[in-house]
Amino acid sequence: MSTLTAFDGFAGFDGRVDADRSERSRAGSTPPVEPRTRLRLTRRGRVVLTSLAALPLVLWAVIAILGAGPAAAGGSTGAGGAALEVVTVGYGDTLWELALSIAPDEDPREVIADILRINGLESAVVQPGQQLALPSAP
Repeated sequence: MSTLTAFDGFAGFDGRVDADRSERSRAGSTPPVEPRTRLRLTRRGRVVLTSLAALPLVLWAVIAILGAGPAAAGGSTGAGGAALEVVTVGYGDTLWELALSIAPDEDPREVIADILRINGLESAVVQPGQQLALPSAP
């Protein structure tokens, strides 16, 4: 006949270690080991930590360069190295009139597209007092 024994977990265990067992471990040849408090990183861990630390700086540099837009291209030359002149928009001035005044022989729509691109404008609406960089007349 077989006997069935049920394990009831650690009932009755009060957390104390057997006195004989603890004395035997102290009497052994190896002293008790103290936990190390120094952090040890693997090579991969150092790479990850350095990358995470450098990420905000790299993102800031990319945003600063891309955010500069037309200013990063240079101040006095536009597309193709053509010289630019800065004009202040007067009351009643339109981009169409400005385009005809600087390039009367060219299609004004193309000149306006160049002006919009050079100045980083999204629409052709200009305000009096606004300064625009215009391609110089040939």
